[in-house]
Amino acid sequence: MSTKQWIAGINAVSAAVEHDADNVREVLIEAGAKNPRLTEIEAQARRKDIDVRRVAAQALDGVVGNLRHQGVVARYAAAKTYSENDLQGLIEAAEGKALVLVLDGVQDPHNLGACLRSAAAAGATAVIFPKDKAVQVNATVRKTSAGAADSIPVIPATNLSRTLRDLQQMGVWIYGLAGEAEASFWSLDLRGNVALVLGGESDGLRRLTRENCDQLVKIPMPGAGDVESLNVSVASGVVLFEAVRQRA
Repeated sequence: MSTKQWIAGINAVSAAVEHDADNVREVLIEAGAKNPRLTEIEAQARRKDIDVRRVAAQALDGVVGNLRHQGVVARYAAAKTYSENDLQGLIEAAEGKALVLVLDGVQDPHNLGACLRSAAAAGATAVIFPKDKAVQVNATVRKTSAGAADSIPVIPATNLSRTLRDLQQMGVWIYGLAGEAEASFWSLDLRGNVALVLGGESDGLRRLTRENCDQLVKIPMPGAGDVESLNVSVASGVVLFEAVRQRA
């Protein structure tokens, strides 16, 4: 099912026009703006037969509220939305090399956007997070992710613990990141079907989430602190790209 929404900001709109033009319905650019990147976006959109309108800055503010739009927004009909029912097919299509990022209760939309951006860059199979008590994909997330929010399967889970158990049944090994864990993340073999589970900004992994991981591990930090002292988006980049390194 497609839902129309607005995305804002130079990077997000540019990525959508470049990589998913079929779902961009129109681009609105601030009249009189001198930023050459806006001119590039306008030319790129027109080449792809996307409607472009020059409008007053107040019109852009009215569309996206207090979100910083940098003089450009796009009306976007998002491509496919995903649910837990799609997981089996996604895992099977990865042919034994699924890489899933699970976020247990991330609250900050900038963190979620950054995590999605890292996941897309790492070629992750999917990103899973709870439907409740966690930020969902919104305009801020889309902007921060620079288009990644719509280029990678994003799955809001009704019951995260059940989803983790489902992944295990599909042959996915689940590693949870916890600062107090004894085992080091660097000791893991991440070349097969793997899900990497990170907690929210303040509370880390919830109890039921921990209990449904196959193993808890930590990112060793000689400078002191536990994994919560790393921003969740930084930690996700670290663990995702260790998997990429091992699979190279």
